[in-house]
Amino acid sequence: MVSDRSLEVLRVIVQDYVASREPVGSKSIVERHSFGVSAATIRNDMALLEEEELIVAPHTSSGRVPTDKGYRVFVDQLADLRPLSSAQRQAIETFLGQSVDLDDVLSRTVRLLSQLTHQVALVQYPTLSRSRVRHVEIVPLAPRRLMTVFITDTGRVEQRLVDTAGDIDELFLAELRSTLNARLGGLALAEVAGSLAHIGASYPADRRDLVTQIAASIVEQATERRQERLVMAGTANLVRTEEDFNGSIFPVLEAIEEQVTLLKLFGEVDGDHHGVAVTIGRENAEFGLGETSVLSSGYTSSGGALARLGVLGPTRMDYSNNMAAVRAVARYLTRLLGDDGDR
Repeated sequence: MVSDRSLEVLRVIVQDYVASREPVGSKSIVERHSFGVSAATIRNDMALLEEEELIVAPHTSSGRVPTDKGYRVFVDQLADLRPLSSAQRQAIETFLGQSVDLDDVLSRTVRLLSQLTHQVALVQYPTLSRSRVRHVEIVPLAPRRLMTVFITDTGRVEQRLVDTAGDIDELFLAELRSTLNARLGGLALAEVAGSLAHIGASYPADRRDLVTQIAASIVEQATERRQERLVMAGTANLVRTEEDFNGSIFPVLEAIEEQVTLLKLFGEVDGDHHGVAVTIGRENAEFGLGETSVLSSGYTSSGGALARLGVLGPTRMDYSNNMAAVRAVARYLTRLLGDDGDR
């Protein structure tokens, strides 16, 4: 049974090792922290932690470093989520508030999160299985070129150029736009193709090709990118921590390039701790990420679709700060997407 003081020793070992990347010894613990006991007593505590496989000596006669199990105890029992500074909160609001659409806001989200945590940042697009059509726009650009704009209730905006065989009648386009919105508004994305399957047949021969061409463009916009996907930033942060990995870092880099693997990992995380799910080291081994930790939290888009965002990095990371950053960004992203349905 590990005593409360031994758990506190584990806490400072994790914190000091994360800060210095150097194994932590009893002498340095006594010098840096106010335990009020001798180095011999701290060594006894460390021996108990080692018996419980919470710390390990990487080299003979060296200090100790946390194990995956030690990090797990630290996260579950000892980690305090330090609130973000006012400057950090302002940076989140300012940077994400400048985004113009869903693609932009998610791109900004991973860039910001990687800067706040110095880890690889990941954000999952909101699942489209529950998305519905919010609005369709047809914009004439030139005598024989137009743009179809497709907007969902989850904030997705798709734009596609269409080159027409004949000159564009703007009055007719306005009428067609009204017809399409009346027909499609509120439909699930999977229902769009069926709704537009024979729309061209209801128009005169001289309009039929144009209507069919526009309908085909909208169907493609509704059905493309239906598979879940991730946006990622900060891979260079992983390379800068290469010393935290045994052997080559390339297997880790290859694993994070497989979006299917990361999406599966996101999908299997269990209940959150402080609003953040944390998987550590060997808990990620089946995904080829056995030397990494993944911190993630859910966010909700305006249409109610749930997705996740998070960070990935070596097990030697600042869990308290990174968990706080992931939670804060996820909560702000939910507010942002919920408040602005046009994103």
